[in-house]
Amino acid sequence: MAAPELRLDGSIRFWVLLAVAWIALAVGILRLRVAALLRGERERGWPEQLQDTQILARSRLLRENGRFLTHQGFLSRKHYFNDPQGGFFRKTKRKIQPRNPLTDPTMVTEMLKGNLVNVIPMILVGGWINWAFSGFVATKVPFPLTLRFKPMLQRGIHLPSLDPSWVSSASWYFLNVFGLRRVYNLILGEETAAPEQNQLLLQDQFLGPPVPAPPDPNKAFKAEWEALELVSHQWALQDVEDQLMGRDLQLSQQYGPS
Repeated sequence: MAAPELRLDGSIRFWVLLAVAWIALAVGILRLRVAALLRGERERGWPEQLQDTQILARSRLLRENGRFLTHQGFLSRKHYFNDPQGGFFRKTKRKIQPRNPLTDPTMVTEMLKGNLVNVIPMILVGGWINWAFSGFVATKVPFPLTLRFKPMLQRGIHLPSLDPSWVSSASWYFLNVFGLRRVYNLILGEETAAPEQNQLLLQDQFLGPPVPAPPDPNKAFKAEWEALELVSHQWALQDVEDQLMGRDLQLSQQYGPS
């Protein structure tokens, strides 16, 4: 004789399923907002690194798109970067201070902030949901699962005879925590998920935001100076008027005057 099919009360949909999803969404948005504020403060604390990044980007754009500038305009910009006496890449020298997480109190503080923002709210809210909605079966996945999924999907419910496809309220919260990334992007914009956070989001949840090691700007300046010195300028728009007139003449001969 087949076991009777489990049916949920309709009130569970509104008071458990949707309530837990809204709580997870609100906590996630608040966490990302606070993380963005902390990340902005950390970036504002490194003005030299931001300046170096922008200077290298401008020099790279000059090498790639300098052919669209006049010869004098290209030389003036190249002179700003590569002048032997006062060029930026020749006169600028940065002091490298390697940051050791064991000795640098700033990095330890940033790691503690990351743990406070990411791990603690998830644990506190998850524990509160496990207590407030304890014993609730929230929903059921629309496909069969094996018994190996019971510990993951039925946290807080100890019924060996229950189908593994059913999801408890506590497991439903953690599924929302790790499954609402696209929703965060739609609500807050793509800037909330940095390129490195897209790949290390799970690590960010438990270890805090990664602290990038500062590269050697002096080596980058030297490499960019050498690359810019090798660029020979050829103005791409020198004969553009003659080319346009020739094209108009060809079209008029082919199709007649307009």
